[in-house]
Amino acid sequence: MKNSKELLHVKNLNLSLYGKEDTVKIVDGIDLKIHEGETVGLIGETGAGKTVTARAILGIFQPLGKGKPLWKIEGEVLYKGKDLLKMSSEELRRLRGNEISMIFQNPIPSLHPMDIIGYQTGEPVEAHEDVESQRLRKMVESHLGKVEIADAKKRYDQFRDQFSGGEAQRILIAMALIYNPSLLIADEPTSSLDVTVQRRVLNLLRKIKEEFNLSMLLITHDLAVIAEMVDYVYVMYAGKILEHGDVVTMFKKPKHPYTKGLLSAVPRIDSDFFEFGGIPGEPPNPPYDISGCIFHPRCKYAKPICEEKEPEIKETEPNHWVACLLADTISSS
Repeated sequence: MKNSKELLHVKNLNLSLYGKEDTVKIVDGIDLKIHEGETVGLIGETGAGKTVTARAILGIFQPLGKGKPLWKIEGEVLYKGKDLLKMSSEELRRLRGNEISMIFQNPIPSLHPMDIIGYQTGEPVEAHEDVESQRLRKMVESHLGKVEIADAKKRYDQFRDQFSGGEAQRILIAMALIYNPSLLIADEPTSSLDVTVQRRVLNLLRKIKEEFNLSMLLITHDLAVIAEMVDYVYVMYAGKILEHGDVVTMFKKPKHPYTKGLLSAVPRIDSDFFEFGGIPGEPPNPPYDISGCIFHPRCKYAKPICEEKEPEIKETEPNHWVACLLADTISSS
């Protein structure tokens, strides 16, 4: 996919939360690329900053009362060469649901309890154009059918409490796709679903990606989903990208201790060097008042230099980037 045209390029993205006295940095210098037709995975523990990074791409943040901003955003988010962070609210509104769509976490709460499903599914179309009601209804019924909602004509007029979690997730997928976007951001699309329903949702995402010729940013902490669905992986920890590379390289030759720890927390039958283990301790909460490498308090390989010097992310092999002072030393361990 790297030979295809670049669709999205996030450059040095920094997100800070306004506090009572100062700002608290949540995301620190994120760089991320997505090419046309590519599925990129963003993984990391809960609280790593994955969701706020996705929200920053679309500019979806709540103001802090009386229109005051809650977030300070710096950097560049280049979509087809245009910086989304420099767009007006109206320009971003025209882009959302049209060029870029997002599937949010927790499908049931993401749907309005008082509006029928058909109306909600068609909202992205109505937000961008005047459309005759019968034509819109046919579009909605068609997309509900594409995401395997049985008897779509009848269920068009039902409410969210008449749908299961898996059906609600598929409705959100239909809603995201109805205006034919180029980029789909899927935030933990299987996290609240049981295993059999997860399988159906993943199969559906793969199918619609091919049918609609989508590029996708898939946010998850589920390594099995990453291994199956994505072409390229970014590993995020405490607001930073610690490692990124193609999915095969990342699973077979991870170089960052954090990536190794994530992989070792999942039992694998195809590996002769991973032990079933994990990562000691808990991920830090912002503000990240940690000197040197932000991962060193939990790293079993840490040396004194790791507490003093912050590593830069460097290309250690073609298209494999790692932010670790000891990457070459521990990569074969």
